[in-house]
Amino acid sequence: MADKRWLSFTASRDWLYRLFFNHTGLRSVISDIGDGGGTVMHCWVPRIPKQSKPNVVLIHGFGANAMWQYADAISHFTATFNVYVPDLLFFGRSYTRRPERSEEFQAQCLKRLMEVHGLSRMSVVGISYGGFVGYSMAAQFPEAVERAVLCCAGVSLEEKDMSEGLFMVRDLQEAKRILLPQTPEMLRELMRLSFARPAKRIPDWFLTDFIYVSFISSFLN
Repeated sequence: MADKRWLSFTASRDWLYRLFFNHTGLRSVISDIGDGGGTVMHCWVPRIPKQSKPNVVLIHGFGANAMWQYADAISHFTATFNVYVPDLLFFGRSYTRRPERSEEFQAQCLKRLMEVHGLSRMSVVGISYGGFVGYSMAAQFPEAVERAVLCCAGVSLEEKDMSEGLFMVRDLQEAKRILLPQTPEMLRELMRLSFARPAKRIPDWFLTDFIYVSFISSFLN
């Protein structure tokens, strides 16, 4: 598929988000975390960190990058905290050549990234999948994580919860298919499951653009 992001509504939105994040006093940094596995992570960090402010790490859930989930709230955090907003591995501009794929590995890499930026103590906020990563950070590195706030994250989920119908999916494979949509109809299914009042009559070209910029191009770059 040709890269048409210069005509893309979704990519234009990301460009506006980047301007907004810069306006709130953050800057975009890409760092090799030095684990020997070619692990590179992108993070929005304070332009001028202040020692008088506590540190907070905002961890996103499934999505192309962290800007989407925290853009509406970021200015409320920056007034009180030194704010760090990373892209988890395989989202946005973060990637690795290592084979690990667990939230424990994500947490280890995120901890190393924060060390690169000089953080030894921090609080973490995690949404959805980011909640699993934040929980793992707190469990693995209790000396570094002061507080952990988990939003919409089923860290206490058990196999019986799935079998008893807690979620509207049969198993993890079906969940993966829904969370990583590759067609407009699959994205509509995700919207139906995610929103109380999902938008209607969204054209296929708009959804295809969203899928390409949000999911496919992140893995191509």
